[in-house]
Amino acid sequence: MRKKSRLYRRRTALVGVGALTAGLLLTSPQSASAANLVKNPGFETAGTADMPACWEKSGWGNNDFSFTTTSDAHSGSKAMKVELTRRVDGDRKALITESAECAPVVAPGKQYDLGLWYKSTTPDASLTLFRHDAAGGWQYWTDLKTLQMQAGWTQTTVRTPEVPAGTDRITWGVSVYGTGSATTDDYTMEQVADPVPVPQCTGTAEQCANGKWDVLATKNPVRSMHSVVLHNGKVLLIAGSGNNEAMFKAGTFTSAVYNPANGSYKVIPTPKDMFCAGHVQLQDGRVLVMSGNKGYPTADGTVGYQGYKDSYIFDPTTETYSKTNDMNDGHWYPSATALGNGDVISFGGLKEDSTGSVTAERWSDAEQQWLPTWKVNQTWSYWGLYPSMILMQDGRLFYSGSHVFGNNIPGTGSAIYDYDANTVTQVPGLQRKDERDQSASVLLPPAQDQKVLTIGGGNIDSNPDANRLTDVIDLKNPNPAYVAGPPLPQGTVDLGNGKVPQTGAQGKMYVSAVLLPDGKVLETGGALHNRANPVYESSIYDPATGTFDPVAADPEARGYHSSSFLLPDGRVMSTGDNPGNGTWNHNVSIYTPPYLLKGARPTITSVIDTEWNYGDTQRITVDRPIAKAELIRPAAVTHSSDPNQRFVDLPLSVDGNNVDLNVTSNPNLAPPGWYMLFAVDANGVPSVAKWVHLQGPSALSATDASAHVHSFADSPEGTVAGPGKKKTSQKVSPTVAGCDRHYGSVNVCVPTAFPDEVKATTAARCDWLKANDYGRLKINGKDDPLKLDRNRDGTACGKGDVAAKR
Repeated sequence: MRKKSRLYRRRTALVGVGALTAGLLLTSPQSASAANLVKNPGFETAGTADMPACWEKSGWGNNDFSFTTTSDAHSGSKAMKVELTRRVDGDRKALITESAECAPVVAPGKQYDLGLWYKSTTPDASLTLFRHDAAGGWQYWTDLKTLQMQAGWTQTTVRTPEVPAGTDRITWGVSVYGTGSATTDDYTMEQVADPVPVPQCTGTAEQCANGKWDVLATKNPVRSMHSVVLHNGKVLLIAGSGNNEAMFKAGTFTSAVYNPANGSYKVIPTPKDMFCAGHVQLQDGRVLVMSGNKGYPTADGTVGYQGYKDSYIFDPTTETYSKTNDMNDGHWYPSATALGNGDVISFGGLKEDSTGSVTAERWSDAEQQWLPTWKVNQTWSYWGLYPSMILMQDGRLFYSGSHVFGNNIPGTGSAIYDYDANTVTQVPGLQRKDERDQSASVLLPPAQDQKVLTIGGGNIDSNPDANRLTDVIDLKNPNPAYVAGPPLPQGTVDLGNGKVPQTGAQGKMYVSAVLLPDGKVLETGGALHNRANPVYESSIYDPATGTFDPVAADPEARGYHSSSFLLPDGRVMSTGDNPGNGTWNHNVSIYTPPYLLKGARPTITSVIDTEWNYGDTQRITVDRPIAKAELIRPAAVTHSSDPNQRFVDLPLSVDGNNVDLNVTSNPNLAPPGWYMLFAVDANGVPSVAKWVHLQGPSALSATDASAHVHSFADSPEGTVAGPGKKKTSQKVSPTVAGCDRHYGSVNVCVPTAFPDEVKATTAARCDWLKANDYGRLKINGKDDPLKLDRNRDGTACGKGDVAAKR
């Protein structure tokens, strides 16, 4: 069987057909004279091999099947019946023949309306598309729609996404992947006329092109480095001790709930120091917060940060924390990834003794607790701090290479982790993998495309100029590998004496990346060096073109401990900045993207049901034509990391102002939980989001809920490693945070390595510290490794230290 028809079901349970893309709301019926691009649409013309002309048999797997040209037709004398009488796995489908004579010609960037009449005795049937790529040949494109069981002839229509670049033809048909039959007839395919709405700019020309930033009058009352958007539209801002040792010693731990509707903050009692914890929204909308800071490093740096085992749940309704059972290890800086069954998996971070945790942790949604170690598959691998672990469509995890502090993991710096097989397979191509410290990685829109973008980064150990590198990987490829993306645009950088244009290869670390409802990505914030030299630059990445468009820059410094995230009204909020001198930026910025300055917004006037199940068709009403609809998972971001952020397209079927949305059957594409539902018009202008709750896998109703999963990333050629020898932890240097603790208070970070342009002299280093507002620093202990206290008076960078050494 050809590669393009090869599907298979992985070991992961309860996965299904991934619905993809969206369509335009049709304001009037298509012209009756529109050209039907399907040849022999009603199977009336005979062909060869017992199939009508321009149609072929396709499918795979262990099943009993039949293809019948039947007289039970919708019109004319013939229809096509595909039936499965026994199925272990796989599917069968009648497809338009993939030849130059039969496969419809398409144009990149265009959309097409697909329609057919059908009857079905199985709930397991879907409209499946393949595309012909000029370079790669025929390949799977998407499953657009799940067909409901129908005893009588029923018409269905759906609109394709924009045809990808390089595609010249497509083929499509109905896949049957459960016992029963689907009979189809009268196929149609028509190119969609280009929409011609004219946007009306409601700001200045500059704002309409590049958006605008506003700094709010009310400041964030807490030193929050964790931001979680709640399903009631509010934002949980977690500080803990806020990287302030005095607050830690006093036991003063804080969080705040911000209400965008009125700009108010409510400070929340916080039971433990959740500084540098992990967090993720659970299926029911509560927030799981794992680990945090058990102890700061000692003043002389001989002991590093320590993570505790405690775990808490924040309830958005009561705005209170409650304790769960403990994790098996401490995990300061852990990952947190929601899985398709509602569980959460976590890796990495520092244990209670400052060593690196090699224990994988799993939160059970069914049991509402962390599982004991023996119930969790273990490779005994150390993944580092905040490793970016992104859930793939088949349940595996993609480690993108984004992490926090120092060098990357050994090998290529990127990998696919298979929990069921308990294996790690290296993935090649990540550029300068040891300079991706506090880069950002994001699953690009739509999630069904399975592409990941990694942006920027640096290295606090060696402290070079942060880079402009971007890398893109297509996990749909059988042997996926990163390829270089376009360089980040450059902005201005504050080198301590005011802002100057970036030059050469200068980029940024501490990057924030935010999925936008128009299907693009905002990257913003960052700094050139370890907790120093903020970079003022923002741009919007378009996955369709693979390009960055520079836009207005946040006027506030947004480096270490900053975060940016999407609000339900389509704006972006940015908060925080904690430079090496220990100060904190309490100013909050709000970005209004250009799409909110193009005139009136569409409105979702009603959502018939806010409780959604996988494989559903859900109806909404809108006040005017829209181009697409999607679900966006709300942010849970810290330290440039939000591996759960995802944008899931919803194919549309349209009846006037009623729009039926086809919900994916695959929980791995959209893990259960609350989502923001946006409707977007042809100019990319989004509605205000409505909140919908996507139910867990238990809501799947089909007798064969497993369905099928396409074989993406099915033959990676990288080195494969199974479980290593059981060990208790990984040794980690106490200087992992890139700070020399011999100088100043614990929340002050004098870099262990100064930027390359700073000479290795007392005077040059002290000048750099002064330019970055460190002031005079107390010496901790008797050692002075950076030679900042030449006169040994216990204070670094005093007059006596630098006068004789210039």
